[in-house]
Amino acid sequence: MESSLDVRAYLKRQDMRERNVLKIGEFARVAQVSLATLRHYEKSGLLKPMVLDPDTSYRYYSLDQLPRLNRILALKDLGFSLEQIAQMLEEELPLEQLRGMLTLKQAQTQQMIDAEQARLTRIAARLRQIEQEGKMPAYEVILKQVDVLLVASCREIVPLNERFGPLYGKIVAYLEQQRVQPGQPALLLLHSRYEQHDDGFSIDAEAAIPLPTALQGNEQITIRTLPGGLIASTIHTGDDLFLGQAYVALYRWMQDNGYHPTGSPRLVRLRRGEHMEPNQYVTEVQFPIEKQTGGFCITPRNGALGFTQVPP
Repeated sequence: MESSLDVRAYLKRQDMRERNVLKIGEFARVAQVSLATLRHYEKSGLLKPMVLDPDTSYRYYSLDQLPRLNRILALKDLGFSLEQIAQMLEEELPLEQLRGMLTLKQAQTQQMIDAEQARLTRIAARLRQIEQEGKMPAYEVILKQVDVLLVASCREIVPLNERFGPLYGKIVAYLEQQRVQPGQPALLLLHSRYEQHDDGFSIDAEAAIPLPTALQGNEQITIRTLPGGLIASTIHTGDDLFLGQAYVALYRWMQDNGYHPTGSPRLVRLRRGEHMEPNQYVTEVQFPIEKQTGGFCITPRNGALGFTQVPP
């Protein structure tokens, strides 16, 4: 004769079958999800077991819970977080709010696709470059966002055989008069290439030093804000005489990846000193850029990359 415990267990199993209730493992197999997923959804409050056996702590789920589980899985597949899914399941969301959540998710997904497509373009460009040159490039170009920057600047037409040091000297002297500590690092903006004039070759150059606060300026010193935005950047280590190689790398990268420059290049002087050897200089070369639209193509002319001689 069966014991009373066996009879109770038998009746419980019969009751479970009649109610179409399955153990967690059986329910996981039917739904084709893992046990960990069901436990995670239970912990998150999204899908709790229909029955929790007080004697064995077994969890039982009903087949009637499959539609709710499928909705959770479908919304998860669309990229919604568990918190967002709980809100969508538990609250009677107005249609407009639900449409807004889906529209936002659509825009976010498109942004991710665009970012990955841009990554594919960069990978293809790198492969072409390696195939053409047979080695990794000497300059690595990256995209980054820069903030607006308040600077004191001095802009002049500088002859080829002169250095840019006097421009910085004028700014430093002005800041000393104002009792303002100059910021770091200093910058050099090149508004033209070297061009030939009656008195020889010269370049339109602007030295700039970051400021902690706005000042008045004077006839020689301009206080202005350099715009922020998207830039292509690479690092040049060594003598400024070879900076043209960095320019060539940046122009080639822009052409291969569908960007074009929108402003003057900036040389960010990361490491240099009066008594430092030129081969120890470290300069970040920045180009403000935007995504190319239409048929625009960068084709540097002879001399367009003529910033090769940049005295310290």
